[in-house]
Amino acid sequence: MRHYITLFVLLALVFSNSAFSQGSPNYKGGFKIKFDDSDNKYVRILTWVQTQANFSDSRPDDQADVSFQLRRARLLVYGQITKDFLILTHIGINSLNAQNMDPLGADGAPQVFMHDAWAQYDISDQITVGGGLHYWNGLSRLNSQSTLNLMTLDNNRSSWATLGLTDQFARHVGVFAKGNFGKLQYNVAINEAIVNGLDTNPLSDTNAVYQGANILGTAEAGKTYTGYFAYNFLNLESNFLPYKVGTYLGTERIFNVGAGFFHHPNGAIILKENQSVGENVTLFAADLFYDAPIGENGASLTSYAVFQSNDYGTNYFLGPYSSGEMLYGHFGYLLSSTKSTTRFQPYVSYNYTFIDASDQDRTSLGLGINAYLNGHNSKLTLEYKSESFGTINQNTLSLQAMIYL
Repeated sequence: MRHYITLFVLLALVFSNSAFSQGSPNYKGGFKIKFDDSDNKYVRILTWVQTQANFSDSRPDDQADVSFQLRRARLLVYGQITKDFLILTHIGINSLNAQNMDPLGADGAPQVFMHDAWAQYDISDQITVGGGLHYWNGLSRLNSQSTLNLMTLDNNRSSWATLGLTDQFARHVGVFAKGNFGKLQYNVAINEAIVNGLDTNPLSDTNAVYQGANILGTAEAGKTYTGYFAYNFLNLESNFLPYKVGTYLGTERIFNVGAGFFHHPNGAIILKENQSVGENVTLFAADLFYDAPIGENGASLTSYAVFQSNDYGTNYFLGPYSSGEMLYGHFGYLLSSTKSTTRFQPYVSYNYTFIDASDQDRTSLGLGINAYLNGHNSKLTLEYKSESFGTINQNTLSLQAMIYL
């Protein structure tokens, strides 16, 4: 652990640079190709890479305590030919490591795949509609979290509440509407539920399985409904794209109160008298997000809290998903600094999950620090996480480097 901390400090000092805004002060909007002077015809390209070194005290004896992985490598392109139309595509790869690589990069998992591909049209200043493989998720802010500007090392896993159960990597194929009415922002969607989700457990009369679309068919269980609504008490956040900012590094004054839902009729299945019976999957969440500068020297606070009620079906439990309730929050403080130094941001996160199917609750505690070498465009993150569930305790120390252009 001492080696990780020493390496983190040395890297932060060596690559120290100006970083007074959310992104690099030299970034200036990124790589954007304009086709006229009105700024209505353009293509913008973003790419980012996150690579990690992870230490865990719970690996088998025949495996090394330290491992490396390519956490994310992404390419996102969007553009418009008029101010009313927009198309977006997003491809990438996730969690590539020695355990899942293929010798020729052909048959192994993971592989590069389509994350997003949608088109949208502005009906008015208040309403935009669109469709495709999209990320306009409901339920909570973290269910549409951007991975470009996270404050914590990664998103709270349970907050991606349907990842792999009804969608492709937190993206559904469907139609959506989004917009603003004054300071109230909204996004709603009707989506297809995939029929080959992660849940492959056998049917049971005591625990539901998430296989409604596969077993009952898409006529009964093929659609999901979702929405998220947030009131902006201070500055109005942009909802031009769905990707929610993790921390603004003091460049905005944001205080939002939000609430959302996810509903999948007959999404879950349970056996009753040896017959497959559908159960509705219904999730609700309410959250708070605050991010604002403090004082005159660039310090800022970032805080987030969410309560989420999960009904995936009777006694449902699969990895990070479970029927019950979840409380999660994180808090970070960006230290004051001059414009010529690396910015540091210590943070803490905590998750407490009540699981209906177990008399044991699950908790996780994260302690970390970010070193912003050039805003979010170049940063290092060191995080210690302790997770506990029953008699299982796992401690992980991770060092991540990220660059995005």
